[in-house]
Amino acid sequence: MKLFKSADLIRKSKYISRDLSWLRFNYRVLDQAKDPGRTLFDRLRFMAITSSNLDEFFMIRVGSLYNYIDYGKERVDYSGLRELPFRRKLLDFAHRFVNDQSLTYLNELKPQFEKNGFNILRMDELTELELKKADGYFKNTIFPLLTPMVYDSYHGFPLMMNQMLIFGVVTRAGGLEADTEKGQERLTFVQIPQNLSRFFELTRKDRVIFVPIEEIVRANLPKLFRNVEIVSANLFRITRNGDFTLEESDDIDVDFIKEIQLGLKTRKKGRVVRLEVEPNASSLLMAVLRERWKIDNGNVFVISSLIDLKGLLQILRHPNFRGRGSRTPAPVPPLSLPEGTEENLFDYLKHHDVLLHHPYNSIEPVVRLLEQAAEDPHVLGIKQTIYRLADDSRVTAALLKAAENGKHVSVLFEVKARFDEERNIREGAKLEKAGCFVIYGVSKYKTHTKMMMIIRKEGEKVTRYVHIGSGNYNEQTSRIYTDVSLLTTNDVYGHDVSEFFNVITGHSQPDEYEYLITAPKDMRQQLISLVREEVRNAKKGLPSGIVMKMNSLEDKEMIDEFYKASKAGVPIRFIVRGICCLRPGRAGLSENIEVRSIVGDFLEHSRLFYFHQAGQPKVYAGSADLMVRSFDRRIEALFLIVNPQLKREAINILYFNLKDNQNTYLMREDGAYIRRQPATDEPVFNVHREFYHRTYASMPETALYDEYLTRADMPVAAEDQPEAVPADDFPNAPETDEEQMSLVDLSQEAEEQAALE
Repeated sequence: MKLFKSADLIRKSKYISRDLSWLRFNYRVLDQAKDPGRTLFDRLRFMAITSSNLDEFFMIRVGSLYNYIDYGKERVDYSGLRELPFRRKLLDFAHRFVNDQSLTYLNELKPQFEKNGFNILRMDELTELELKKADGYFKNTIFPLLTPMVYDSYHGFPLMMNQMLIFGVVTRAGGLEADTEKGQERLTFVQIPQNLSRFFELTRKDRVIFVPIEEIVRANLPKLFRNVEIVSANLFRITRNGDFTLEESDDIDVDFIKEIQLGLKTRKKGRVVRLEVEPNASSLLMAVLRERWKIDNGNVFVISSLIDLKGLLQILRHPNFRGRGSRTPAPVPPLSLPEGTEENLFDYLKHHDVLLHHPYNSIEPVVRLLEQAAEDPHVLGIKQTIYRLADDSRVTAALLKAAENGKHVSVLFEVKARFDEERNIREGAKLEKAGCFVIYGVSKYKTHTKMMMIIRKEGEKVTRYVHIGSGNYNEQTSRIYTDVSLLTTNDVYGHDVSEFFNVITGHSQPDEYEYLITAPKDMRQQLISLVREEVRNAKKGLPSGIVMKMNSLEDKEMIDEFYKASKAGVPIRFIVRGICCLRPGRAGLSENIEVRSIVGDFLEHSRLFYFHQAGQPKVYAGSADLMVRSFDRRIEALFLIVNPQLKREAINILYFNLKDNQNTYLMREDGAYIRRQPATDEPVFNVHREFYHRTYASMPETALYDEYLTRADMPVAAEDQPEAVPADDFPNAPETDEEQMSLVDLSQEAEEQAALE
């Protein structure tokens, strides 16, 4: 057993830590908030997104790590670090991110508020009239909702709600507390209800003033603590572990739903993994919170700016500022669905396949097809998988209407869709009451595939109308997520999808599919076979190449196959929005692999997999990323695009992604990212705008695609590159020794042990 320092171990590993890679992704989002080429309102939106992302990261990823630490279970990160050393690295990186986030808000965004028609002010910055309005808001709206909760030897420690703004108020005895020693300090908690707006809004001439709700409460705390001396009042916010694991069984029934609901309750009481607090907080308050929640300095984040930057979205929703961000063009018709044909989709789809590329194409054809099916007397049944739905979903409404009209409706609601569990249980119950056949999940697997089939009787024949894609049946997110989907009546797709529904709703195990690759059946192995075929072609001197676009690349088995393919000379290009655990451009390992990430106006959510096949390319699309969970713990489906015209469209999507020079970050061998800049003579190409102008005539011929998509550009060197996103293991860290000094003292002896290789 040989000991190595953590930084050396991270550098030597051929894999990159999933969690550290995610934090680098959030840095790319923060980089959008720093972009002076964007409007202030766009930058505020990205700043709010970084805050929302970080909340979920702590709830799930840091929460998952604590599931190992708290219960003494072993875990070795991809970086090679054990639980405690990895905790130290992860929290140190998170501290540096939060510091950069606060500095960006204070130094780059806040100074621009006034000239953009608004400001965020404290109570002491308000006029006398504005103070009266704020005090009136406190008296009439806030005060009745506040419940001070004292904590002492007579009162138990109150339940603190997850991600709620809370005041820890230290008072000195007096007044009614005659039985208490004079001068004794007591601690009381005041939670600010989450159903109140983040800011109180005022109008000052041509300005909108936003007053943080905590500042109004702070100024009025004496009204809650009469005849008591307030020693200190400090705002804080906690994040609890939200990663609960179900004990899976084969009985997916009412007991399973109860187990989900029980898990949701435990999420509300999960262990605290992060404490955000104002500077200079009371030592008494901090001592109590540290001891009560078993946390140390690593979990404590002192916030010098605004706690919970998600609240900035309220500014964007204000009537004065709607439309002040960048304007998204109206969706354009799909290339394969001419205008005027969507009124009777049944007739059109009988003879044509349609490829939809959201948000450039609206999800309207899919929703409209479902709504037409609900009313069409020839439709016999509808089968659908649902993972996440929009508020007031037209999809649910159409399924309810179909059931009311006597059609057979089968719906698989995935009640394990994280943070949408309650909504899906509620919507599923609504459909059940209407007479739909509802399944709430499949055994130990999470159903993540996006699939719909409409069965329609047409004369003596029954036609299956299939929709399958990478995105959710959610009208809201389809406007900001890039996704790819297929509408078809091709009998092979119909047969495969019918078999797939029999698998997930019944007890069927088909031998094989013709156009589908599914998980957990054999997706990993089929993809590995396709990679190995490229290797064989490269060794024979035939053209080869792989281009893949996805959200995350994490599965070690797949990564190892890509390393082997790179060594065999196969050029490989990845477009990975978020997590990437593969190291590109490492000598002797991955010289022929390039990784880029696109982060911009839209959230890149589509999955497309291109294999050159010696000039006869195969292209798959679907719901799965290259992750362990996708292959082993989820029900996923990739579909082969066989229509030549639609295949050309899909390849063009990859081509445009690789041409982008406005939203692209190139990954270095050390795991850092640099923002791609256009060459001197290279025209500006913004992928999030170009798809609105794409036509069949503007697409290059297939031969050009083959040459371009399979040409691996020289991987980005680790030196002599401009850096938009910090590149160190810990961004902006001062140079110290070879391991670099930690930003915070985690004060646990066990963490001083070196990691095991």
